[in-house]
Amino acid sequence: MARDTKALSRRDVLKTSGAAGAAGLAGLAGCSGVTGGGSSEYPALGNYPVEGSEVVYGFNVPQSGSYSQEGQDELRGYNLAKKHLNNGGGWVDSWNDLSGDGVLGKTVASVTGDTATSPDTARQSAQRMISRDNAIMITGGSSSAVAIAVQELCQQEKVQFMACITHSNATTGSECKRYGHREMFNAYMTGAALAPILKSEFGANKQFYQLYADYTWGQSQQKSMKKFLTEAGWSQINSVPTPLGTSDYSSYLSDVPREKTDVLILNHYGLDGANSLPQAIQAGLDNDMKIVVPLYNRLMLKAASDSIGGVYGTVDWNWKLNDDASKSFLSAFQNEYNRVPSYAARIAYTQALQYSAAVERAQTFYPPEVIRELEGYSYNEAGLGEELMRKCDHQAMRDVLVGRGLPPSEQTDKNLLEIVERTPRDKVQYACDAGPAANCTLGNYGGENSG
Repeated sequence: MARDTKALSRRDVLKTSGAAGAAGLAGLAGCSGVTGGGSSEYPALGNYPVEGSEVVYGFNVPQSGSYSQEGQDELRGYNLAKKHLNNGGGWVDSWNDLSGDGVLGKTVASVTGDTATSPDTARQSAQRMISRDNAIMITGGSSSAVAIAVQELCQQEKVQFMACITHSNATTGSECKRYGHREMFNAYMTGAALAPILKSEFGANKQFYQLYADYTWGQSQQKSMKKFLTEAGWSQINSVPTPLGTSDYSSYLSDVPREKTDVLILNHYGLDGANSLPQAIQAGLDNDMKIVVPLYNRLMLKAASDSIGGVYGTVDWNWKLNDDASKSFLSAFQNEYNRVPSYAARIAYTQALQYSAAVERAQTFYPPEVIRELEGYSYNEAGLGEELMRKCDHQAMRDVLVGRGLPPSEQTDKNLLEIVERTPRDKVQYACDAGPAANCTLGNYGGENSG
């Protein structure tokens, strides 16, 4: 990982010095006032300083409602990260910044909340974690509307938010915040990755028709698809909003002009997509046009498994990737839960570790210093090769995977799609004054002399 130095890591010190070394390290940290405990060179800010022997992370995920299955896998990823941070294992053993004996010598504890995929509910849950439980960091989300709401709260409260699943351009665009960081790619990057492949597979000069979930994610997703497909020479017939949580799409699908439409794009996620895609197939639209689902998740793949054959979309990560980090995470997750992880679990695990590693590099929990350690940080040990957490918008620049649903005859419980392209980050990234980043104003760090 970038910014590694030749100095011994904390794990190296503990290994070579034993308990006496650990006590000495803690003593030195206490004298310098950088551990985030009672003695500190920084002013109180948010839930800093961290008192006592534990530090609390807040895991705020959908535990009820339509995205609850995804929330369960996020919690699995978070709890595995907590276990490894405290006891070693998984990526903690290979990341030089992490020790496996907690974070800055403090045991990582956690509290959980239920967002119910509602921005208001998610904010209330996060506020309880901050006010009642003294959480130093909040992470989670399975909806961009939820992530944006919680990110705004965390900026106000000066508590860091490490976004989990959020794909809307606004999260690191118009609604970006200094106290928020996103590992997941966004809708703009999905459009950049998908458009060349769709043109190659389906041909030039095609006409497309879009349905989209009418909230922040669906709105930015359909705009991104329009941008990149029209730049590729295709033309849009129409783009029609559908209410979030729609169960019956028949009236919308019946309005699709079969004689004109070459490609139907269903900008629906999770259970919305699990409803709209099978209904499109049942209506026979696949006989007249190709169908695309820009963003897949496991919930949708499983629920719509009979309908996904040959349907293209992007995914954040896949357990079949063959790099060392992906194989290590797969092994640790399977050993813990006896199942393969979804990309929701990988993002959750990554975000908990990324925050913890930044704290160790900063040698303090003081939020502005931790933020600075994340900004402009390059890393290559999170299962997707070389990544960069940008300073200008707190968006990770990374590869984007394009998948295609397998036909039912080739599916297994673990294997529902094939990865057809790994679009490198230089093909999907954009400048800090372009794309979603052009609308980003992060705000201040807070605290004395922090900007």
